[in-house]
Amino acid sequence: MAKADFYETLGVSKTADEKELKSAFRKMAMKYHPDKNPGDASAEQKFKEVNEAYETLKDAQKRAAYDRYGHAAFEQGGMGGGGGGFQGGGFSDIFEDIFGEMMGGGRQRRSSGGRERGGDLRYNMEISLEEAYAGKTAQIRVPTSITCDVCTGTGAKPGTSPKTCATCQGSGRVRAAQGFFSIERTCPTCHGRGQTITDPCTKCHGNGRVTEERSLSVNIPAGIEDGTRIRLSGEGEAGVRGGPAGDLYIFLSVKPHEFYQRDGADLYCAVPISMTTAALGGTFDVATLDGTKSRVSVPEGTQAGKQFRLKGKGMPVLRSSQVGDLYIQIQIETPQKLTKRQRELLKEFEEISSKDNNPESAGFFARMKEFFEG
Repeated sequence: MAKADFYETLGVSKTADEKELKSAFRKMAMKYHPDKNPGDASAEQKFKEVNEAYETLKDAQKRAAYDRYGHAAFEQGGMGGGGGGFQGGGFSDIFEDIFGEMMGGGRQRRSSGGRERGGDLRYNMEISLEEAYAGKTAQIRVPTSITCDVCTGTGAKPGTSPKTCATCQGSGRVRAAQGFFSIERTCPTCHGRGQTITDPCTKCHGNGRVTEERSLSVNIPAGIEDGTRIRLSGEGEAGVRGGPAGDLYIFLSVKPHEFYQRDGADLYCAVPISMTTAALGGTFDVATLDGTKSRVSVPEGTQAGKQFRLKGKGMPVLRSSQVGDLYIQIQIETPQKLTKRQRELLKEFEEISSKDNNPESAGFFARMKEFFEG
């Protein structure tokens, strides 16, 4: 059985600070402590899981490793390749690299021979809550720069090749003396590439790249959350003069649902019922995201705001076998546009009602009366 996510275990978000972690740990530890649950093996196991999660996340270095590699950071060889994120088609994974800078900003882009790393690309994708629940494989079309197939990325006409820049002698930088100081700047002739092209390729005009729209397959895992970033490694712009390609980042947003609101792995659905159903009791069916229907039984005398939990009918938890719950929130609808007969019946009911029929309102107004009378 897959290990539960440490953040889910403590009931906190991935951005929780040290104070929030400590508060959540104390709350969970008190709830599942063996002294409070004598003989309860499941509570004891939960207590161990809570303790393990807190011991990992309270340590900054351990937390950084966990955020990057998941549980694999502490299993058989530590920070190996089988950890955090997910894989799709050999090149797709969730971008959680806390040690790098966003969108490749900290990487060295220029290399020898005028080669440069290609730029990173961003693609915004909107999916439905149903798609986030079940997961999907999406096909997207992305306009990007690819290596020119005529010059194979060199920028020079076939049969020729770039030449070493005569100004900087291939270094891409030139020095200029100003008084006591020597200032180094980008070579104005080759623009830092260290090479010049005297006979450029007719297709890419010396750039080594051409713009083209490509079709890519993106694996969206079940349970993915709004705001998640997915990285397609090497699927960004082609590098300049044979340099490495950049990455493509998919920014996911989940569309609001007509019936359900999401809170982590749990779903909430507000269901209006009639006043008579609330008073006399009844049943109704609710469609769930797994394509089935669940029947909810409303007991006699149900009050507004009452919640019913449908266990395991929420969202799957990413990278685990856990599933959240669906909470049905009851809203009692007051009758409108009453007929004459309906009014008579309601008035008659009010006349024969006692305090036992409405204990909360009777008690409230009794206490208020005592308050104002001192």
